[in-house]
Amino acid sequence: MSDRLVELVRLRVAFHNQCRSCMAIRYKDAVADGVTEALVCSLEKPADAAHLTPAERIAIDFADRFATDHLSISDATYDELRRHFTEGEIVELGMTVAFFVGFGRLSTTLDMTEELPAAFRDHTRTLTPWREASIQVR
Repeated sequence: MSDRLVELVRLRVAFHNQCRSCMAIRYKDAVADGVTEALVCSLEKPADAAHLTPAERIAIDFADRFATDHLSISDATYDELRRHFTEGEIVELGMTVAFFVGFGRLSTTLDMTEELPAAFRDHTRTLTPWREASIQVR
């Protein structure tokens, strides 16, 4: 999977987890692979986003389902994934999303926000990765 796709899936799962540290971070490799803040903003409504490829849309849909209602993932979901990805890439996507869901939930409970922009330290509201300042790492 491309760094761009991994970053998009990671940020979308971070939103569902409300993992503030995950939402604030942008990885340099993903930025070099085309992840811009405009592209991140398209994650608010990925099904309608002109900046996303069909493969990115279905991967994000899979990630959304995995993070919020994993039992809604059906044979039809996998059939659609197969239109864009090999079996190996689908397994890699699934393992990547599973890691992001689990690690993001753990990170959320650890509340690692002290070095993040101020908005991410405010726990009085639901945050998104597409309306806040971000920081680049690695």
